[in-house]
Amino acid sequence: MLENLKKYDILLASNSPRRRELLSGLDISYKVTALPDIDESYPSSLTGADIPLYISKIKSKAYRPMMNDDTLLITADTIVWLEGKVYGKPHSAKDARLMLKTLSGKTHEVITGVTICTKNKELSFTVTSQVSFGTLEDEEINYYIDRYKPFDKAGAYGIQEWIGYIGVTGISGSYYNVMGLPVQRLYRELKTF
Repeated sequence: MLENLKKYDILLASNSPRRRELLSGLDISYKVTALPDIDESYPSSLTGADIPLYISKIKSKAYRPMMNDDTLLITADTIVWLEGKVYGKPHSAKDARLMLKTLSGKTHEVITGVTICTKNKELSFTVTSQVSFGTLEDEEINYYIDRYKPFDKAGAYGIQEWIGYIGVTGISGSYYNVMGLPVQRLYRELKTF
């Protein structure tokens, strides 16, 4: 299907097993690469979708020196956005608990910024999904954090895990975006890249 990509050596720049799983679902050949310690800070003036878009571009720039002429690089960043505040990866169990208590009983946005680039071309986009949580009890939050250790997930949760099974009451938009990579949109963009 993606014949136009056969001329490229595709690299997914990510440590996320979920992004690898999702990209594999497109049936394309790719390799995974991950540089340590990329600075993912962003200007405090950025809000909402501008944040993961900015970070996906920063990640892309970090890999440019190692790219060949036939390299196609994919970078992504996902945030949870609620009431004007960004929820990234929690730094501790206490941080994760606070995030999940804040998301409990509310609808938030999950926004992923994606950058596709070669040495000569760059395309970036964002995808937003709305996720609604029912009220989560402290016991449920503690069980999830203790058992699943969601410290590598924006908003301290994975929709595909136990907390998603028992807590998510609705979703509007791409489910896969909530997992960390909007593969439907990525596929469309790769077809014409």
